[in-house]
Amino acid sequence: MKTNSTSDRVLFHLKTRGPATAQDIAAAFAMTSMGAHKVLQGLLDTGLVAFTDIAGGRGRPKRTYALTAAGHGRFPDRHSDLTVELLDQVRTLFGEAGLDRLIAAREAEQMRRYHSAPDQTLEQQVHQLAEMRAREGYMARVERNAHGELLLIEDHCPICAAASSCQGFCRSELTIFRAVLGPDIEVSREEHLLTGGRRCTYRIRPALAVTA
Repeated sequence: MKTNSTSDRVLFHLKTRGPATAQDIAAAFAMTSMGAHKVLQGLLDTGLVAFTDIAGGRGRPKRTYALTAAGHGRFPDRHSDLTVELLDQVRTLFGEAGLDRLIAAREAEQMRRYHSAPDQTLEQQVHQLAEMRAREGYMARVERNAHGELLLIEDHCPICAAASSCQGFCRSELTIFRAVLGPDIEVSREEHLLTGGRRCTYRIRPALAVTA
């Protein structure tokens, strides 16, 4: 992470030193208390930091600032690089067949985890699927389009590096959703992050609604 701006340096300070008050920040960067509050407010507005008010003795609670998940995300993370390296090793050692077996095993586990109760409506199933995907880091949610059809929208892809390295992971997503929702439901990908889309969006509707 580059640390050219004051905001970036404050983020780096919170990352390496932990939570701090505005007074701590002012002292660390030789700025006024007002200046520290201005920088922290900007970071609050962008969702990179959050504060906690800690009561202690007399007087006003002490306001302490710390990085949010988005703030931590501003720093380099080797996890995606490691994932790509591991996939390359699987491909080298076991060939494409080895990758296919890895993807199939992942599919089976996700299908088991996403399984829903048989008496749920389609909308309930899709909302449950979105909740589970959101917990996995996909920032998933459900909307309806202008035709009243359900849309499963994923604003983030936590396996983007892996999917870029091995397109089978993306093909697998459609297979999983179709298997979980059943043969009477049509699932089609309307937007795709890896082909230039802003996000991944899946249109979900009863197959009987499809017209020739």
